[in-house]
Amino acid sequence: MPEPAHRVREWLTAYDSPTTSVPHVLCDRHHPDRTAITQIGPDLAPTTLTYGELRERSTALAAGLAAHGIRPGDRIATLIPKGTDLAVTALAAWRLGAVLVPLFSSYAPSAIRERLTSSHARLVVVDDHNRTKLDTDDTPPWTVATTGTHPLRENDTTLTALAAADTPPAPQTPAGGDGLLAIVYVSGLVGPPRGVPVPVRALAAMHAYHHYGLGVEDDDTYWNTADPGSAFGLYHGLISPLLAGHTSLALRAGFFDPELTLDVLGMYEVTNLAADPTTYRTLRAATKTLPPEVVVQRLTSFGEPLAPDVIDWVTDVFGVPVRDHFGQTELGWCVGVPNGDTGTDPGDPAPGSIGPALPGWKVAVLEAVSDEPAPLGAYGRIAVDLAHSPLAWFTGYLDDDSASQVRFTPDKAFYLTGDTGILDRGERLYFSTRDDAAILSRGYRIGPTEVEAVLNEHPAVDECGVYSIPDELAGQLIGARVVPAPGTEASDALAAELKEWVATRFATHASPDVVDFVAELPRTASGKMRRSRLR
Repeated sequence: MPEPAHRVREWLTAYDSPTTSVPHVLCDRHHPDRTAITQIGPDLAPTTLTYGELRERSTALAAGLAAHGIRPGDRIATLIPKGTDLAVTALAAWRLGAVLVPLFSSYAPSAIRERLTSSHARLVVVDDHNRTKLDTDDTPPWTVATTGTHPLRENDTTLTALAAADTPPAPQTPAGGDGLLAIVYVSGLVGPPRGVPVPVRALAAMHAYHHYGLGVEDDDTYWNTADPGSAFGLYHGLISPLLAGHTSLALRAGFFDPELTLDVLGMYEVTNLAADPTTYRTLRAATKTLPPEVVVQRLTSFGEPLAPDVIDWVTDVFGVPVRDHFGQTELGWCVGVPNGDTGTDPGDPAPGSIGPALPGWKVAVLEAVSDEPAPLGAYGRIAVDLAHSPLAWFTGYLDDDSASQVRFTPDKAFYLTGDTGILDRGERLYFSTRDDAAILSRGYRIGPTEVEAVLNEHPAVDECGVYSIPDELAGQLIGARVVPAPGTEASDALAAELKEWVATRFATHASPDVVDFVAELPRTASGKMRRSRLR
């Protein structure tokens, strides 16, 4: 087996080249009879899509999209669940050199519109369930294609109609490593959501993590539970299995249920599972022992640190350790004890540590106020050493030429993750906390200011502050301290109204779990809100 450094160079050569063709590396080079995706309905019935069918359907859709006016560089947004429709739409877009913009289906109409406007979307592909979220009083600059058999609005089209159009195949030109693959939005502490442009060369990082981090092998049944609107769901639920020519599962239940999760694990004999900590915590709360048909051999967790007691429970019940991995939308996943074979025995992680950097990456911990490395064992800012991380690809946010999280010293360049932690003598990372106060709830990363901005639009709110509340199942809940507008009476009914206000105007996953009313918010002498005092 080639050593990891050699294999990383091979992936970089394949995916960071002027001749790199995205549909070729994701689909066309694989055996046409191999299953690409097994889509599972709520009744556990499967629908399969082979690589040959994926090629045929995406080629037909690409021709229809080209006839509809889609050109290289155009942005195609998706508001559809994981599964065959998403794979076909994504491959069709990439055959044209178009850019995918995945969106969370839990977003409210205003949040969806904000991201469609920011990304300059030309087309939105949406399922029937979410179509109403695109209704507007004016004529938007994008067109709508639904996944159902019939258009739901007068000016809509459908994927079926586009794919059935009698048009010649669309011309395909290699995107190259610098071509744009996708735009994925992230929430920060301050300001609107930021679009992360994902270049084609990022495929190398995705393939490396699929192989070394997740450890997915040719004979695995792989299931990634992440939403396709998230980075982990896009990178490693859709893209990396296709890169490797593997089969992945896509559950279309529309809700999380621990019993259904166990049914899928057993019925489909899942051997490799990647899930967020909320999934593991909820399984622990609902499960005493596993059914004998569950045969999982490799487990991965992502999105937020796993508590030691959850790690112990998973290891005891599943009989295999769960690997807690660290990454970001701007990086992919780059730190953790690997599930794949790196040629060396990683051993058991030190208590409390995530693990070392994965092949192709090097992490550092910098001093709190300078960009010099902190002493081993000392807290500092987690950074990626770009000079020794050939898989790094982020250069800046959408419509922002400066990579605000990159710092230069006379002899090095670092990407600042916004997290704090410790490196030990074995270069194992210990995660401490988010530096930017983002809230990690139920697998979602939520910017407090985004929720505050929505709450402040309500006429009954004078001002507010949003904070996190530790929770055993969700990881963190969302709390809001609200100062009522003059003449407004605080009540349980108003609290419920404010929760619904956020759910319908921003996102259901960002709706506060707790709303309290206060006379004033904690502030510094200069008038700045003291977010750390809100809890």
